[in-house]
Amino acid sequence: MASFVNHQFAGLRCPPLSPSPLSKPSSAASSKAPARPSFCSAAVIAGTYALTSAQKERQKLKEVFEEAYDRCRTAPMEGVAFTVEDFHTALEKYDFDSEIGTKVKGAVFMTDMNGALVDITAKSSAYLPVQEACIHKIKHVSEAGIYPGLVEEFVIIGEHNADDSLILSLRSIQYDLAWERCRQLQAEDVIVKGKVVGGNKGGVVAIVEGLRGFVPFSQISAKSAAEELIDKELPLKFVEVDEEQSRLVLSNRKAMADSQAQLGIGSVVLGTVQSLKPYGAFVDIGGINGLLHVSQISHDRVSDISTVLQPGDTLKVMILSHDRERGRVSLSTKKLEPTPGDMIRNPKLVFEKADEMAQIFRQRIAQAEAMARADMLRFQPESGLTLNSEGILGTLTSDLPAEGLDLSEIPPAVD
Repeated sequence: MASFVNHQFAGLRCPPLSPSPLSKPSSAASSKAPARPSFCSAAVIAGTYALTSAQKERQKLKEVFEEAYDRCRTAPMEGVAFTVEDFHTALEKYDFDSEIGTKVKGAVFMTDMNGALVDITAKSSAYLPVQEACIHKIKHVSEAGIYPGLVEEFVIIGEHNADDSLILSLRSIQYDLAWERCRQLQAEDVIVKGKVVGGNKGGVVAIVEGLRGFVPFSQISAKSAAEELIDKELPLKFVEVDEEQSRLVLSNRKAMADSQAQLGIGSVVLGTVQSLKPYGAFVDIGGINGLLHVSQISHDRVSDISTVLQPGDTLKVMILSHDRERGRVSLSTKKLEPTPGDMIRNPKLVFEKADEMAQIFRQRIAQAEAMARADMLRFQPESGLTLNSEGILGTLTSDLPAEGLDLSEIPPAVD
């Protein structure tokens, strides 16, 4: 320290004070002149005092640090409310498995054209690409109902190497649910609708429950090329549902057979006109194409079908016949006319009275069948069977003649 002071004040000289004009020169004053450099000694003393104060402050700080060090070493948690147990509990609360395939719950907080940012309480946010937002093809996540604030369960499918952020998917979860739904529908043996989106030499591809299923041409009831079926919906039944092999095989023929089994002669069904031909109109009745022949449109002559019907028209038709082996259904609106020509003049009235007119038609059919069976029994009395007035076959009773039946009591059908 002394050397430092000597270095700082070395060569310091104090100039003599200039005499005042009023002072008188004397020998006494000249003898005291060497004592005037006392100013330099005061500066040295002041500097030494300042250095001593700095040393004290430095020493004080050193003691504070040493005390803190000893406290951290001997009692690190003294006076701290957050314990080590609390720290581990917090880690367990926010820690999660980030392995691929793990399901996590997250909240969407921002969307853009390419996807959505999701908060999954990890060290960084996760990202949901638009192609992983839905089982169907979409252009924006909003089409799948994904908006900021949505809380949903996601599955981890990858990780960005650049920033270690996770890649999420909703599509994978929806695929699992779709396979489960298809297995359930197969077990219930129900008919589903599938939209044809493509085809090849062996069959067509149809979308069912978001999955791509294959329909072989051998399982399509109508002979059609794949191009003719694109964008059309087909009634289908499940043949094979194998998630492990990613195989979904469907049959239109099985679905059509079940639908056709429910068609009864004389029943009224709702149909849609598909196309017009010179000889009639093809009508879709629940996935089955039936022919409404020009002669069965009205009792009045129809020279031009387009004046009565147009593709896309919805109408009620009655089943006239059903050839299950050949897959052909004959339809009629003529039988539903309250009066001849109503289909041309007032088709709305025909559709309003359709069920009533169909009931009359069925009664006529039942009466004709009863009479036919009665005629058969008249020539075969040895069978021991007879018909009552309602056309029901039963045992021949003693009050009826053995040689035949009196059909005069059969009431006529109501016209």
